[in-house]
Formats: sequence, C-alpha cells, structure tokens
Amino acid sequence: MHDIKLIRDNPALFDAGLKKRGLAPLSAQILDLDQRRRAAQTGFQEGQARRNEASKQIGMVKKQGGDADALMAEVAALKDKLAEFEAADKHLGEELETILMGIPNLPADDVPPGEDEAGNVELRKVGTPKSFDFTPLEHDALGEKLGLMDFAAAARISGSRFVVLKGALARLERALGAFMLDLQTGTHGYTEVNPPVLVRDNALLGTGQLPKFEEDLFKTETGHYLIPTAEVPLTNLVNGELLDEAVLPLRFTALTPCFRSEAGSAGKDTRGMIRQHQFPKVELVSIVHPDKSDEEHLRMTNCAEEVLKLLGLAYRVIVLCTGDMGFGAKKTYDIEVWLPGQNAYREISSCSNTGDFQARRMNARFRPKEEKATRFLHTLNGSGLAVGRTLIAVMENYQQADGSIVVPEVLRPYMGGLERIVPHA
Repeated sequence: MHDIKLIRDNPALFDAGLKKRGLAPLSAQILDLDQRRRAAQTGFQEGQARRNEASKQIGMVKKQGGDADALMAEVAALKDKLAEFEAADKHLGEELETILMGIPNLPADDVPPGEDEAGNVELRKVGTPKSFDFTPLEHDALGEKLGLMDFAAAARISGSRFVVLKGALARLERALGAFMLDLQTGTHGYTEVNPPVLVRDNALLGTGQLPKFEEDLFKTETGHYLIPTAEVPLTNLVNGELLDEAVLPLRFTALTPCFRSEAGSAGKDTRGMIRQHQFPKVELVSIVHPDKSDEEHLRMTNCAEEVLKLLGLAYRVIVLCTGDMGFGAKKTYDIEVWLPGQNAYREISSCSNTGDFQARRMNARFRPKEEKATRFLHTLNGSGLAVGRTLIAVMENYQQADGSIVVPEVLRPYMGGLERIVPHA
C-alpha cells in the first residue's frame, strides 16, 4: 500500500518508481480521485456545520414566533446533499483503495534496472561446485532409483506436481526442516511459531497476495485460503497492532507446508520436485524499526546462507532487478544453490525487504520513544530455506556412483546416525 501523502507531495517521484517497474504513470489518476474525494469530504463537513447552524436558527426563530419554513427547507435539502457527499466519499475511497492495492511496491534506489531475470546482478559465489567422475543424475532419477521417491503414486492420489517420499528420503526431508529450525532459533535468535495454514482473505490482503494473485492460491469452500508461504500468518501477527519501540525487532520462523496453484508456470519444471503444489518451507519474518530494515535485510540473507554453508553446498547470491522483483518487495536478494544434475544454479531462497508496504496494508505501527506520533513498521521475509529444494540439492550434490547418497554430517544426528542412503530393499 502506498502513502497517498507522499504521492501528493511528489507525484513525479512516484511515477518514476512505477516506470522502473515497467508500469505507466498513475499519479494523475490517483490525485484526481483523491482531490474529488477530499472535495466530497469537505462538502460533507461544511454541509454538516451549516445544517447544525440552521437547526439552531430554526429553534430561535420559532421561539420568537417567526417563520422558519425557509430554514427548514434548507435543512431538508442539506440532508439530501449530505447523503450525496457521503456516498461520493465512500465510492471514491473504494475506487482509490482498489487502485492503490493493485500497485506494487516501488524499488529501492540501489535496485538494478532490468525488464526480467536477465537484468539480475550476481553479488557473490560461495563454495565450488562439486565435480564428479561420473555423470550426476537429477534428483527425480536418483529418488526413483533408490525406490524412495514415487511420482506415479502421487499422481494417482493427487494429480501432477505432487510427490510421495518414503523411508530415508522422507526422514531426510524431516531432518532438514528440524535442522533449519534449530539453526534459526538457536543460533540466529528467531522465535519458532506454529501458525495456522488456513487464513482469511484479510491476511493475504495484508501481505499483498490478494487481490492481484488470487489465481495462484487454493481457496476452500469456507472462504479460507491455504497459505502460499508462512510469510502470511507470521507477518500478520502484527496486523492492526501498535507496538512499543522497545520490543523491536521481532523475528519469527516457522516450518509449514505451503500450497501454490502454480497458475503461471505451465510447462516449467514439470518433472521432479522443483515446482510443486505442496511443499515444506522454513520461513523467516522480521518486524523492525524503519531505520533498521536495510541492515536486517543483510542479516536475514546471511541467516539463510548459513544453512547452505553448514550443508557444504555451493551457491550464489543475486540481487533482483526492477522487473523481476515480487509485488511487495522494494529490494530482494535471491540465493541460488548449485544442482549438478541440472548443471545450473537454482533458486532456493528469496529474501525481501518490503519497507512499510505491508505494514500500511495491515495498519501495523509502533510508537517511537518519546514521540506522540506513531510510525508504520517495516517488514521483511525470506526462506530459510525451501526444504524440498534443499533436499534436491543434498541428493544431487552428495550422490555416489552406485546411486547411494551420503548424508551430510550436520544432518546425521537428525537421521539416527545414518551415514548413507542406499536403495530400498
């Protein structure tokens, strides 16, 4: 959500931000609606004041035995006019909100320009991609060869873009989620939360998935939505709240299933587990003072990177360009892990600073020390990490020539000491 006052004060700057996003200027349309709405509000206030004044005059005239018919006619006419002003205020307000709710966040000044992913900029590479003396397999071939990954059974049960994991692979996925939670809570200070995975539309409006991206969501007959990411319930923990500055920052993490229809991904990653309708993910959410959000963005990204470092996986960090950022982000760092089976880096985490964009939609504020006025919070979110994609990365990077998979040392305590996953008997 955008601050209408900032648009009034600097419409050219607002339109310049939209242009970076590849969008046409909208300030003139927004300010026209805003001006007409404020005129309706002024008309209502002035009409109400005049009606109150005329009502008093009627009483005085009648008390003096005079003719109050003209004043009474004026009051009756004002009643109708006030209803018109009130209706105009409501209609124009709804129209203005609809437009503002559909406009993405404006990019930060240091976000690189670009139309699509080709404009993204690599910041650093960490680790060296593993070399093999055999041709490494992709995860789906590995999993099926082990007899522990069953796409056919999942298709019979649920259709495409689902998988059934069995035995040691199912445990490895569970181990990864537990390892990530332990790291983010024990080392990085996040508070673990077990949130609902069914939410109402106001929660999705608050984080920006609605109204623009409804087609990518699963909706129940009760009107609830399955969460596309735990960002939704975690960020909405401060929906409508007025916090003391002293409690900041708030850092939350959760391991949840996530659900996405993948409406716009026809033909993309149709094989394997890369793009699923249901997948587990450890989410990181921070609620911070506006002056601290850039610093927190770097911290969050480092917290996500640490998972890959401890797992011994090569990766790179990129900053997304203006044309590739998500709807609510003002700046995003993507982390891409090396997958030898695909001979490519693939996204495994996306860490975004949304500034006050979500907080305005949620009316989430804080009271600065020794100040009367309140301010909107800044919110950030990131994957710490996508568990299914991390499972893929471990499988492909730790595969052996005989089709077995070595379990990374940091995961062995979560696997009952198991050192190698071998074909299912």
